[in-house]
Amino acid sequence: MWRCIASRPAAIAGAANDELEDPRPWCEILRQWSTLHPEFSWLPRKFKIAISGAAEDRAAIAFHDIGLKIVRGANGQNGFRVLVGGGMGRTPYVGQEIRAFLPKEHLLSYIESILRVYNLHGRRDNIHKARIKILVNTLGIDKFREDVEADWEATHKDAIDLSDDERKRIMSYFAPPDLPVRPIRDEGLDQRRITDPVFANWLKHNVRPHRVPGYSTVVVSLKEPGRTPGDASSDAMELVADLAERFSRNEARVNYTQNLMLPHVATSNVTALYDILAAHGLATGNYDLLGDMICCPGLDYCNLANARSIPIAKEIAKRFEDPKRQEAIGPLRLNMSGCINACGHHHSGNIGILGVDKKGTELYQISLGGNPKDDAAIGSIIGPGFRAEAVPQVIDTIIDTYLAKRSDGESFLDTWRRVGAQPFKEALYGAG
Repeated sequence: MWRCIASRPAAIAGAANDELEDPRPWCEILRQWSTLHPEFSWLPRKFKIAISGAAEDRAAIAFHDIGLKIVRGANGQNGFRVLVGGGMGRTPYVGQEIRAFLPKEHLLSYIESILRVYNLHGRRDNIHKARIKILVNTLGIDKFREDVEADWEATHKDAIDLSDDERKRIMSYFAPPDLPVRPIRDEGLDQRRITDPVFANWLKHNVRPHRVPGYSTVVVSLKEPGRTPGDASSDAMELVADLAERFSRNEARVNYTQNLMLPHVATSNVTALYDILAAHGLATGNYDLLGDMICCPGLDYCNLANARSIPIAKEIAKRFEDPKRQEAIGPLRLNMSGCINACGHHHSGNIGILGVDKKGTELYQISLGGNPKDDAAIGSIIGPGFRAEAVPQVIDTIIDTYLAKRSDGESFLDTWRRVGAQPFKEALYGAG
């Protein structure tokens, strides 16, 4: 039996400067409501919900069973855009819009109708076909929407799901921290940016604007070249806990790209924080660049894996460790999984790597063009897999092809969408 225990917000929820509304209270509302709910207790299979409250989707909502984006309605009130049927794994799908706008007061009853339709029609005879993404794809989004709307009309459409008192009680747990007024600019930081190019690179990529002027959100990188990406020692965690107490209102968070974040850092403290992180190998300035890859544990640690991931990731990171080269390449998401379960989210990587076992040999399948954000896409497999030792050079070839084909500073994804697969196939496999 699988059930939804919690929803997932973005890691900088409540701090992001582009946030329409903090999604964390809604995650907690869904967690409490769903935990003992009968429709969640008898699902055919597991169920995941993600919520984004900002202009930029940082929670990959299109790759969840239900994705919710807080949006502003025509009446000026906030509500939810609702996606359904997303997922990765053996059969990846991008979630489809079932409702463009749902008033907030009806969120629980509408999700209940989605669950009721899924429970009624979802496959229970085949574990590989039991997810809601399969049902939505089989019925089609129009028919699925029709069934959900009919159920909602007949049951709870006119009901208010949650009393104001209960909603306010839960939202009080997520009251924003009391951040004293701070200067927006810091002369020491500005001077350091000019005189220290390594610091300037880190500042550009790993320090994000906060909703409160005079504060920033700092990404603590776990992607230093040569180390296991996303891995943190007990000493590193002790250090980050101390830094959270000192600099970030006692808060440290983990994001889905396998880094740590300090969400509420005064701009005047950023330089001091950087110096401490740099002294402990936690100040690699590569957030959202090629070196900031997502990597699952693979065959080294996981008994479900078909192939190793960590050694391949280390070799790729080593090949691209030059910050200037990563800067020239620009924003690029590289994700790697050691099996079809897709824990590394390879389907949504601009470059995706999937390790497979073929008659006892580890081969690595490359996909291009995936994207986890608002214009979500599943990467396209470009050809036969490669042996482990060839993968770093394969990535090098893909990057060289991109740089040769891009125009006007295009991102990798934009270039891929413009030129298509053929130039990359020819570079990797030859013309034929």
